[in-house]
Amino acid sequence: MNYYIGLDGGGTKTACILADENLNPIYECSGGPSNFLIRGTEEVSNTILNLINESLEKSSINLDNVKGIVIGTTGAGRRADAEKLENDFLRIAGDRGFSIKNFRVESDARIALEGAFLGKPGSILIAGTGSIMFGKDSNGNIHRVGGFGRFLGDEGSGYSLGRKGLTAVSKFYDGRSEKTMLADLIKEEFNIFDSASLITEVYQKSFDISKIAPLVIQCAESGCELCTKIVNEEVDELLLHVKAMHKKLEEDILMLSLIGGTITTKNYYAEKFRLMVEELGNVNIINAELPPALGAALMAKLYF
Repeated sequence: MNYYIGLDGGGTKTACILADENLNPIYECSGGPSNFLIRGTEEVSNTILNLINESLEKSSINLDNVKGIVIGTTGAGRRADAEKLENDFLRIAGDRGFSIKNFRVESDARIALEGAFLGKPGSILIAGTGSIMFGKDSNGNIHRVGGFGRFLGDEGSGYSLGRKGLTAVSKFYDGRSEKTMLADLIKEEFNIFDSASLITEVYQKSFDISKIAPLVIQCAESGCELCTKIVNEEVDELLLHVKAMHKKLEEDILMLSLIGGTITTKNYYAEKFRLMVEELGNVNIINAELPPALGAALMAKLYF
């Protein structure tokens, strides 16, 4: 029997699944982060190899019977970057005595898309710390909306919600706007209470701006007009993603799977977004058929 290995890599951990040719999981494990643009290709390659080795040893399967390996990871959205990890991984694998031939690097979004719809047409909207949308049309073409990063995009994400919240609070500190209850929550949660402490945290201590998003959502749910305005604006931005993707895929009904804590956890923002999607009338939100790591295994089967 042939086997396939799929890996779902991120900035904090990497999930690995060894599956048979019917995509039944045989062994699952996880390891360290695999954002190679930050960690470097050597560290990430060794992380991947360790997971592959553990999977094979624990399941008593020989590497010769693994027909293909695919990792979808953060930082692999550009083909040139993905090929850099591919080449370095194969070199390092050879140095460690692993004879691996069929190995491919994809973006984390791509494996999530393939897993969600078992390789069939559909779309995924990712809204966590950042935001991006991917879709696959009936001809197998891949389309993308958003994903321009925090400087140019990430609309509807935790980062965007948090940044707008902090901007509103900074104006209050200056006397340029009325007080918002968000200021009290930020003071209580993060000990940020004036212009000086805000500037220090953001520009000197690399404060995680996305951490403000839950507080913005909480305030909006409590009736804060300013935070409600922010939430409405960001929901509208996500809806623009959905509408743009719908046009690209040219489907009567857009099949949509949601990924990312900002829109998948139970909160006021996620519920409002789902309500607005329902009002569009031509979009169906569905649960993913497979987790991203199995989506990577599926891609390995399709490629190899």
